[in-house]
Amino acid sequence: MAEDSILGFLQNNEAIPDSHQFAASVGIDHNELENVIKSLRGFEIVDAQEFQKDRWFLKEEGRMYAREGSPEVQLFNAVPPEGISKEELQKKVNPTVFKIGSSWAVKKKLVEIGRQGVSRKVDYVEDKIQGFLQQIEKGEVVDEKDLGELKNRKLIEFRPLKGYSLRKGPKYVSKRKKAATDLTREHLLRGDWRDLEFKEYNLSAQVQPIQIGYLHPLLKVRDAIQSIFLQMGFEEMPTNNYVESSFWNFDALFQPQQHPARDSHDTFFLKVPSSTRELPEDYVAKVNRVHESGDYGSLGYRYKWKREEAEKNLLRTHTTAVSARMLYSLAHQKSFSPKKYYSIDRVFRNEAVDRTHLAEFHQIEGLICDRGLTLGDLFGVLEDFFARLGMAKLRFKPAYNPYTEPSMEIFSYHEGLKKWVEVGNSGMFRPEMLLPMGLPEDVSVIAWGLSLERPTMILYGIDNIRDLFGPKVDFNVIKNNPICRLGLE
Repeated sequence: MAEDSILGFLQNNEAIPDSHQFAASVGIDHNELENVIKSLRGFEIVDAQEFQKDRWFLKEEGRMYAREGSPEVQLFNAVPPEGISKEELQKKVNPTVFKIGSSWAVKKKLVEIGRQGVSRKVDYVEDKIQGFLQQIEKGEVVDEKDLGELKNRKLIEFRPLKGYSLRKGPKYVSKRKKAATDLTREHLLRGDWRDLEFKEYNLSAQVQPIQIGYLHPLLKVRDAIQSIFLQMGFEEMPTNNYVESSFWNFDALFQPQQHPARDSHDTFFLKVPSSTRELPEDYVAKVNRVHESGDYGSLGYRYKWKREEAEKNLLRTHTTAVSARMLYSLAHQKSFSPKKYYSIDRVFRNEAVDRTHLAEFHQIEGLICDRGLTLGDLFGVLEDFFARLGMAKLRFKPAYNPYTEPSMEIFSYHEGLKKWVEVGNSGMFRPEMLLPMGLPEDVSVIAWGLSLERPTMILYGIDNIRDLFGPKVDFNVIKNNPICRLGLE
């Protein structure tokens, strides 16, 4: 209908100066008309010039008054000539109409509201507000003086309006013939292919983009770091158990049961199942002893170790719990053999979310277990590992960890930020952790860990971790992010 209206009008007229006025005159929605105009312009049947003008539009409240009348007139009409009580009037009209209408009706001296009730002050009221609103809705011009009250009552708003002026195009026809897109067998059999008008093909048009999955920046950096570990001869640890017992997460690592990290403010404890019963009893006894009274040259912590505390289930706070399981398994092999292990997986902390912290993140961990390892070996491995990440300038600061001694924080100089940035933690596992497992006395373990998010944020220039990981991530960032190039300097 819209296409026939346009082509039919242009057959007898030189132009359609305003598509909005034309749409109103033929009773067609302008959005529908606009789609037809774009199609006709594409086939050069019409020449459409776009224009923009500012005009008044009705707000939602204004549209309601245009349909139903202004609230003051609605209220006036609800008052009978003999008057009415205020309570009865409230029952007759909408609460919003009564609230707004009574105020304006009194102000305009249409009614009088007193103790005895509500009465009319005039016999008849013309609803000029409704009339002006209906004029604006039709696109008609309203005098500036009549717009004053509408603007004051915020019933209208001034905004731009896009429209089209139309003329006949070089390929104008009064009735468009639908172009065929395919030559079918039926066309050939009937012979009507000779009379068909075929649609032109745009062979240079871009095809619809293929919707495929995209690697998240964290996965790209993870793959690159995993490649470094494999190049250095490391073996990946199984990290598919997010739920861990307090025993493996804390006690096996010689972390006392009174440690602040074991508080519910720092750790997510499970309600169901709340505890585990599957613990290696001989190993539990040794851990109990080394905590309570000490052993293997250690004084221990000198407190009453509680089995029920060790059995509590939680979301693991670090992947070092996995390292403890692997070392315990290694200690129970027939003969000891050196190992290099690594893991990259998710851990959970009960932390407040801000620009640099989430309640879950990824931890990278590497460890080497061998005879006679020293702190010098740890320095050498760390320099090799971080140099492959592009962080050649390293500094080490003494630190404290319950399960490593000595312990060191790792800092790297970031050229972009022009300062030293903490990038990880490291140390040598304590004898109180290793010897109860059953490892030989001359076996040492060096280990280090860092988050996956921090190097990824530096690589991709992201300053808010919530833009990288979590429910607020913009999928366009994932789709358009560049290939990961390790080298942070």
